[in-house]
Amino acid sequence: MDFDLRWLLFVLPTAFAVGWLASKLDTRQWKREQQGAPKAYFKGLNLLLNDQQDKAIDAFIEAVQRDPDTSELHFALGNLFRRRGEYERAVRVHQHLLQRGDLPRQERERAQYALAQDFLKAGLFDRAETAFSALRGTAFESEAELALLSLFERTRDWRQAADVARRLEQAGTASFASRIAHYLCEMALQAQARNQDGEAADLLAQARQVAPQAARAHVLGGQMLARQGQPAAAMAAFAELLVVNPAAFSLVANDYAEAAQAAGCPEQALPLLSAQYQRVPSMQLLQAIARLEPASGLQRQRLTRHLRVQPSLSAARELLTQSQNLLSAEEAPLVNAAIDLALRPLQRYRCAACGFEAQHYFWQCPGCLTWDSYPPRHVEEL
Repeated sequence: MDFDLRWLLFVLPTAFAVGWLASKLDTRQWKREQQGAPKAYFKGLNLLLNDQQDKAIDAFIEAVQRDPDTSELHFALGNLFRRRGEYERAVRVHQHLLQRGDLPRQERERAQYALAQDFLKAGLFDRAETAFSALRGTAFESEAELALLSLFERTRDWRQAADVARRLEQAGTASFASRIAHYLCEMALQAQARNQDGEAADLLAQARQVAPQAARAHVLGGQMLARQGQPAAAMAAFAELLVVNPAAFSLVANDYAEAAQAAGCPEQALPLLSAQYQRVPSMQLLQAIARLEPASGLQRQRLTRHLRVQPSLSAARELLTQSQNLLSAEEAPLVNAAIDLALRPLQRYRCAACGFEAQHYFWQCPGCLTWDSYPPRHVEEL
């Protein structure tokens, strides 16, 4: 049967018209979607700037539904969930991004870093460690290593923390010698708790080699020797601290005096303590001197001179204790109790980074987790 070419005159224009109409409909729909997504995005951004986070989340969810292929919307939504403490939803958003096959490498690394932060904030430390470790060799390697350092500190995994700090130092990020020394000191304390004093001594020696000016290894080393019944060696360790870090010597002034008494050589220790007191007057040094030379009359003279140079409530209370005969038996305990109450907040150590105060000296602030942020002097002497 012969094909009638006249049909082409009808079919071709019809097919062209249908195609043209379909393309117009698709274009209009695409334009509506593109107009709707940015509008919802900017609405969410405006709500976020006005601290209306609940409504901002709803707007971002709407934007993501309108334009599911836009990664920026997912990042904004995931980060907002994390800030709100909705870590499970943040994880789902960032995992969804990582599952996309068309995601560029840079965006994939960014999503991996965001997912690791989600796990860290949620307290899922094992997953956070795995996620951060996967970022080695990427543009986020430095940030991931710093996060791992913080993670290992929080979990008290000092060996891995030291390894990460060494890698950061080798990469030229900063000097981590002081931190590595602290990690070695923490490992030494763990070894002491296991009664492995030999290992503890080796770790403290490594800490002194890594950071010769750091005080902690000298302090712990001297205290360990004193506990082992080696007071002369403890005195030598504390004397070395006085050379490398004089400001920190007040932390062990009483330990030094006690070691001198145990070694039977207080006359050797007194000149060193007196010379350091002349350089940096403090009540810790004065108490150490009084331990070795306890005569009441001498101590009253020292306290009087101290009050002239550095007026402090601690010295005043000590002088009052040395002069109890000035008060009646009924008055003395009342006055002492009142002074103790006023003195208590002044005999604390204060973090120079965040202001957190503590009764005991900390090498790492419990408030802001900063290392070496406590001056080795009480609040009243600052």
